Amino acid sequence: MADITRRLGRRHLRAAPTAHIRHHRAGKLLHDGPGLSFWFRALTAALSEVPVDDRELAMTFHARTSDFQDVAVQATVTYRISDPAVAATRLDFSIDPDTGAWRGTPLEQLGTLLTESAQQHALDVLARTPLSAALVDGVAAVRERITAGLAEEPRIPATGIEVVAVRVVALRPEPEVERALRTPAREQIQQEADRATYERRAVAVERERAIAENELASQIELARREEQLVEQRGTNARREAEEHAAADAVRAEAEAARTVRLAEAEAARTVRLTQAEATRSVRLARAEAEGAREVGEARARAQAAWLRVHAEVDVATLHALAGTKVAENLPRIDSVTVSPDVLTGLLARLGGQGPA
Repeated sequence: MADITRRLGRRHLRAAPTAHIRHHRAGKLLHDGPGLSFWFRALTAALSEVPVDDRELAMTFHARTSDFQDVAVQATVTYRISDPAVAATRLDFSIDPDTGAWRGTPLEQLGTLLTESAQQHALDVLARTPLSAALVDGVAAVRERITAGLAEEPRIPATGIEVVAVRVVALRPEPEVERALRTPAREQIQQEADRATYERRAVAVERERAIAENELASQIELARREEQLVEQRGTNARREAEEHAAADAVRAEAEAARTVRLAEAEAARTVRLTQAEATRSVRLARAEAEGAREVGEARARAQAAWLRVHAEVDVATLHALAGTKVAENLPRIDSVTVSPDVLTGLLARLGGQGPA
């Protein structure tokens, strides 16, 4: 929208670079071009503002396919006004000299023109296309048909409009149909997912089996090596036992020989000791016999001498000796009581045996 200001009863217009301004006064064209800036009188000026920039026109409409299915078409048409003078004569682009706003709705008229033209060509191509093909290749087909149809539409260049590009965003069926169409694909995707899951599980099982086989092979190899180890240990133990047995046999033989030598030496020593002891015993026996004989002879001589002495001694002396002998062999007597009768008889006896 042009920027219009007031100064001392006059108006000043300043337009953007993308706005083409046409200024008429009394049927004469005074100013014509984009981005103009000029003074004018409101009572005598006829102003038009035609945008010359690229504009996007989004459109959504419904169409029916050859199998009587409704589809929604979402498209965007990019256009621009290539001939502002022609457009200003075909559509009302006049602006209010006081506010700079359009008096009519020229862009809406352009939108209606382009939308109806694009819709007509889209309906033509979709009416001969089944829904499945339309959903697969319909976007490209509809875009090409709309582009070609707008280029061939005589009213569009006659209005000074140039179509820059056409984009078809989507072709969508009704929600129920779309869900029904999605179901086989979802089922196929689910089947693919299940197949991938099963394959993954199969691979996992196969790997687990390979791991189990490897573990079993490792255990078998370990058991075989343990068996070899046990056999080698048994062989070593037998060899060690044989070596120990041989060593024990050698030691036993040596011990037996030493025992035999010790026994022989002990026997010889015992024989020698026995012989020496026998000799000593014989000698001792002879000496004891000789001593006994000599003692017996001495005792016999002493006894004979004693008997000879006693035979020569008188009776009183013998009695005295007997008493002495008896006194030596009597037990200890602390006190002796002698009665007068015993003492008188003893003294009388002793007095009667004395010398006359």
